[in-house]
Amino acid sequence: METELQVDADQIFEVTVSESDREEFKRLDQFLAEKIPSLSRSTIKRLYDEDQITSSHSEKFELKKMPPAGTTISVEVPPPIPTDLIAENIPLEVLFEDEHLIIINKPAGLVVHPAPGHYTGTLVNAILYLCPDLKGIGSEKRPGIVHRLDMGTSGVMVVAKDQATHEGLVKLFSTHTIERRYEALCFGNPKVPNGKIETSIGRHPNNRLKMHAGVKDGKRAVTFYKVLRNSDKISHIELKLETGRTHQIRVHLSQMLHTPVFCDPLYSDVNGHLKRMPEEIAEIVRGYPYQLLHAKVLGFVHPITKKELYFEAAPPEIFQKVAGTIWRDEK
Repeated sequence: METELQVDADQIFEVTVSESDREEFKRLDQFLAEKIPSLSRSTIKRLYDEDQITSSHSEKFELKKMPPAGTTISVEVPPPIPTDLIAENIPLEVLFEDEHLIIINKPAGLVVHPAPGHYTGTLVNAILYLCPDLKGIGSEKRPGIVHRLDMGTSGVMVVAKDQATHEGLVKLFSTHTIERRYEALCFGNPKVPNGKIETSIGRHPNNRLKMHAGVKDGKRAVTFYKVLRNSDKISHIELKLETGRTHQIRVHLSQMLHTPVFCDPLYSDVNGHLKRMPEEIAEIVRGYPYQLLHAKVLGFVHPITKKELYFEAAPPEIFQKVAGTIWRDEK
C-alpha cells in the first residue's frame, strides 16, 4: 500500500512491505519503482544516497535487498529545482585558479548550490559568472561541485572546471585522500582533549532538518578532534574529517562531545548559552545567525597536474573577534 503526503511542498511517499511483495520483488529499488511510478530507479538511488529514504525497521536497509514484511519505507522527494541556472556577479574570494579548478574561501551565509528556498544567490550562480563553461560538469543542478559546506559554515572549497577534474576530485574525496581541517568555537569543554569520534549518522527520526548520530541505517562518520585552547565556557577545537557526512562535525560535537558549536542555530541552545556568557562575548555574537565553524585547510594532489596543493584561510572576523576577546591575555 502506498500513500502520499504533502509537507512544505515536499512529496512524502510511504510504502509498507507485505509478504507477497517480498515474494514478487528481490530488490527494494525495484519494489519502490513499481509502487511509486513517478520515480525512476536512478532517482531512487539518488534519494537513498541523500538520506531521503528512511525505514521504520531498526536494522540497516539496502536498495539491493527487500526489508522484512511490515516495514514502512518513507521516500521524501524535494520539490524540483529549476535547471536554468543563472550566472550572478556575486563577489568571491578566490584563493587559486587554473584551467582545471578554482579554490574559493566561502563566506558564512552563502548556500553552495540551488535548493528549495535558495534558487539564486548561491555559490554555483557565482561560479558560473566566473566560469561560464561550467554547465554540464558533474551534476546538471550542481555543476562543478564535488563537496559542500553548510550555509552557515565558512571556509575553503574546491570547484572543478572540467569533467576529468571533477571525476578525479570525487575519487579523492571518496577514498579520503584529501586533507580537510576545520576550526570551531564550542560551548563547553570536552572531557578528553583529543580523540577519534566514529558513529553512524543519518536523518534525525523526529526532525527532518537535523541529522543524528547512532542511527542504525545511517552512514559511517569519522571525525578526529583536538582542543587547541579552552576557557571557562568556550573551547577552540581543531577537527579533521575522514568522512564527510551532512552536518557531521556539528552532530559529533553536540551529541558525542556535548560541546555544540557556539551559535549553532540547529544543534545548540543559542539563547541559553548567551545568557551564560560574559556580556562582551554575548554582544559580539548577538543576532549572528550562523555557527562559528570554519573549514580552514584543504590539501590534495591535483587530479590533472599531480602537483601537491595546500590552501589555508583564516576564520571570519566574528570568529576571530570572539576568540581574541576570550584569549586576549595570551601572547
